[in-house]
Amino acid sequence: MRARWLSLAVYLMATDVSACTPELPGGGRTLEAGRYTLMVRPVPAKIPFGEHFSLLMAVCANAGAPLPAGLSVDAQMPEHKHGMNYKPSIKSEGAGRYRADGLLFHMPGRWELIFEVRADGRSDRASYSEVIE
Repeated sequence: MRARWLSLAVYLMATDVSACTPELPGGGRTLEAGRYTLMVRPVPAKIPFGEHFSLLMAVCANAGAPLPAGLSVDAQMPEHKHGMNYKPSIKSEGAGRYRADGLLFHMPGRWELIFEVRADGRSDRASYSEVIE
């Protein structure tokens, strides 16, 4: 009996039972944001320079985390120390899925997309970079 409990304890330590798996039709990039896991996919897939684009996003709460109360996205150019000239609109599409419209990268170079999930008065952040040509 003791060997069984020991085996279960080792399995639980080796297995991340707290992680959730967000899904988007067509897939996307998976990001860890503290208590949450996100999947993000730009539309179109190759983000254009100087044209509006959208982001499809899915978010799920890892074990023990409250359901998200809100999601925001922004972008900045770290080397130039400025952000976008446009603020995207974000709409919930239900079941933990969101769509952000109205993003535009007005300069070529490296942009950092920043995602913030809000719940219980706290924010969890994740980011990734895109090089725009």
